[in-house]
Amino acid sequence: MAELQLKSHRFRDERESDWRRLERLLDRAQRTGVHKLTSAELLEIPVLYRQALSSLSVARAISLDQALIDYLEALSARAYFFVYGARTGAWERIGGFFARDWPAAVRSLWRETVIAAVITILGAVVAFGMVMRAPDWFYAFVPEGLAQGRDPNASTEALRATLHGPVDAHASLNLLATFLFTHNAQIALFAFAFGFALCLMTVGLLVENGVMLGAFLALFTQHGLAYEATGWLLIHGVTELFAVTLAGAAGLSVGWAVAFPGGRTRMDAVMAAGRRGAVVMAGVIVMLFCAALLEGFARQLVRPDAARYAIALATAVFWGGYFYAPWRRKGAG
Repeated sequence: MAELQLKSHRFRDERESDWRRLERLLDRAQRTGVHKLTSAELLEIPVLYRQALSSLSVARAISLDQALIDYLEALSARAYFFVYGARTGAWERIGGFFARDWPAAVRSLWRETVIAAVITILGAVVAFGMVMRAPDWFYAFVPEGLAQGRDPNASTEALRATLHGPVDAHASLNLLATFLFTHNAQIALFAFAFGFALCLMTVGLLVENGVMLGAFLALFTQHGLAYEATGWLLIHGVTELFAVTLAGAAGLSVGWAVAFPGGRTRMDAVMAAGRRGAVVMAGVIVMLFCAALLEGFARQLVRPDAARYAIALATAVFWGGYFYAPWRRKGAG
């Protein structure tokens, strides 16, 4: 035991100055920032890091005291993250997410996005046709909490009032807006979460969203209000429905990985799809927040139908350019 302690003391005395030097440099970098270190100090850190790793290897090999080994392991780990880790600030990481990570993740799911959009559109078309042919189908597609009197029994003037009435005089319109946002936010989150169930529940949620949309438009079309209702919906719906579609695409990609992992193990395939889907969903939350602002303010305050369509077109152009602009595809290549 005495011989082991002597070895440990000699080992520490010969190398401790380098360990302390590395520790001080790391402390300074953490406290004041990397930019405060000189070029010589920046070049010194990797050298001291390799020396610390060598000391750790020797300490383990000759079974020196555990406290020394723990110290060297902690020091080596700190130095590793400094030398090889990403030294970016929070704002840089956020900027990287919006500039690269999120658009790249969305583009990688373009096939699933097309499939999710087609499912939603088919559901809307089927429900629209059924309600136009037999108005009572409306009650099968639209929840009672959403209808709030906006059903086949409502008059044309009552329906028009929900689209163009005074802001303060129609609390029911605000209730409808809140219900639509809450509904679509739930659909988006569940569409991704249920992707693990082999896509079946994700497809069901997309169909549900589509048929509700189709039934809603059919109701106003029967009263000659298709143009007004579509503008009222799209002023926020372009962003909100696109967000739901992306969430569905993320869910479909996870379900596909579960069913068909390809050359990878099923766990590896699902984890890869899940990580990519999580990036998409982080952006979907941002889109839903933007839709909420459009829904809560722009749609209530912007009255002319042409202005509503202009805002809808502007949001469509923005999201299309943001995700799929040619220069982004070239950069990805």
